[in-house]
Amino acid sequence: MLLRTPVSGKKAKKTLIGIAMAALALTTSACAHATTSTAAAPSSGSTGTAATSLRLGYFANVTHTTPIVGVANGFYAQKLDSTKLTTQIFASGSPEMTALLGGKLDAAYVGPSSALTAYLQSKGSALKIIAGAESGGAELVVNSSITTAAQLKGQTIADPQLGNTQDVALRYWLKQQGYTTTQQGGGDVKIEPTANSTTLSLFEQGKIQGAWVPEPWASRLIAEGGGHVLVDEKSLWPQGQFTTTELVVNSAYLTAHPQTVTELLEGQIAANAWILANPDQAQTVVNTQLPKLSGSALKPAEIARSWTEETVTNDPLADTLSTELDHAVSDGLESSSSIDGIFDLTPLNTALKAAGQPAVSSDNLGPQ
Repeated sequence: MLLRTPVSGKKAKKTLIGIAMAALALTTSACAHATTSTAAAPSSGSTGTAATSLRLGYFANVTHTTPIVGVANGFYAQKLDSTKLTTQIFASGSPEMTALLGGKLDAAYVGPSSALTAYLQSKGSALKIIAGAESGGAELVVNSSITTAAQLKGQTIADPQLGNTQDVALRYWLKQQGYTTTQQGGGDVKIEPTANSTTLSLFEQGKIQGAWVPEPWASRLIAEGGGHVLVDEKSLWPQGQFTTTELVVNSAYLTAHPQTVTELLEGQIAANAWILANPDQAQTVVNTQLPKLSGSALKPAEIARSWTEETVTNDPLADTLSTELDHAVSDGLESSSSIDGIFDLTPLNTALKAAGQPAVSSDNLGPQ
């Protein structure tokens, strides 16, 4: 794994009004922890007050290596000191962002599309993207009978969730191949939003012909399902970089406790530095934690392959976020709107400077 350096950004400031708004409006009881602070808000440039607790959400996916290692090896706890860290595992972005919007999470690692939907649902008031976490780690894996895009017509392809990051990528790529899709699963290629674990089962049974999924599920479809890669998403992006996982924080929490948020980011920076320096040990940590978080570990070949497909990063790759938004607009999943202010990278750049690392860019979409 490699830590990414900042990349230059576009000046586009488009965004999206998510089709998943209704899902985010649903209540959830996933996180039963202390309530979010409602203390009077100093500016994010001040030290504020240290929070008594921080409630963090993330996934049991290899594309969430940063929080898995950061929690397991105590990097966050060490930096947060007296602030109590509690965690919650989610299977997808929609319920995780519902928890954040509902005041049941303070911070979360999540895909960019889910973060954008939540940001827009709250009219820009509920959250900020404060760091990147992972780049890459998503592929279109198909069965052995399919070797070209021309063979996909009439086939059924799965992805994790309607409107999520992989769904946007799949629909946009299919459109570039001349295919139509609909949100209801119609069109030239049928897209079936499916939980990742169910996707593997359906693929093995031949009920779907492929899936655009994040790691480790792409590697599992290959190793356990006998599939092969038709599209590695890295091949579609300059330098192979695109944002897969971001760290977001509740805006009220950031305003009241910027010191604590900076400490969380210091923990992330330390975790990513350790992952970079100790890739074999980091793989072991992740594969040891996965059964505790999701019920099953990966086979050695699966963890080894998935490890090469994604990279940890502190950079949110803000310019690629703008491109992802444009793709969703092109897909007809979203309508254009401004996302000025979605990033606040001031705490991250403060922590990076203290760690002797270069600053990262918000691509003019917020303070840095």
